[in-house]
Amino acid sequence: MSSASELVHLEVRDQVATITLDSPSNRNALSERLVTELLEHLRVADASSDVRVVVLTHTGPTFCAGADLAEAVEVGMDRGTRALLGLLVTVVELLTPVVAVVRGSVRAGGIGLVGACDVALVTESSTFAFTEAKLGLAPAIISLTTRSRLGDRDAARKYLTGAVFDGVEAARSGLVTEAVPALQLDEAVSALLDELVAVPMQGLAETKRLLNAPVRAAMAADGEALVELSARLFASEVAQEAMAAFRDRRTPRPAGE
Repeated sequence: MSSASELVHLEVRDQVATITLDSPSNRNALSERLVTELLEHLRVADASSDVRVVVLTHTGPTFCAGADLAEAVEVGMDRGTRALLGLLVTVVELLTPVVAVVRGSVRAGGIGLVGACDVALVTESSTFAFTEAKLGLAPAIISLTTRSRLGDRDAARKYLTGAVFDGVEAARSGLVTEAVPALQLDEAVSALLDELVAVPMQGLAETKRLLNAPVRAAMAADGEALVELSARLFASEVAQEAMAAFRDRRTPRPAGE
């Protein structure tokens, strides 16, 4: 189902579709190509009668670093922000439950992708950070899939500071389902998948629809405005300089210089 040249791979076995992000050279950033391939594999898996659950995982030390900043600097983020919303909507509206399996770092838009998944199992040493504010941005679109999972104070601190926190804290705050020692992750995933594939597909699909109704409503009501906000912030002088500095591995110049 997949080829070696792909950035995203799909494998189906024992009623489980495993989708693997495989672009470690840019930390599995959400480039236009990666998002396109990921969407295609999600749709194929969801349409298959052989699939009862989707596992979303990764190669390399980073699950997903969020937006492809190099691409954003070169071509802008008008299409990228809309593509991110489309990706999150697809994961949320998929009939098949999606399980995120994280063994490394997750940043910005990558956290939005984890938040869109129905269950998220991570290692205790995995790290997370909402880095948008540090770039003059805001976690606009990804707030749709993360804000309701966090308490008010947790969201404020994590969104505003961009501070790094580990898998244990991610589980405590409700951002992910469970954090386990790295050597126990495969066992935890296997046990969860056994539970899920034992449930009739109708039960899985209808329960997922019920659980995600508030998020789907928020996406319909606020998605377009958040896309416009995100695109405007990405295009700002502050954000453009911050992203260029990140790409060039230098300190951002103060505004106006």
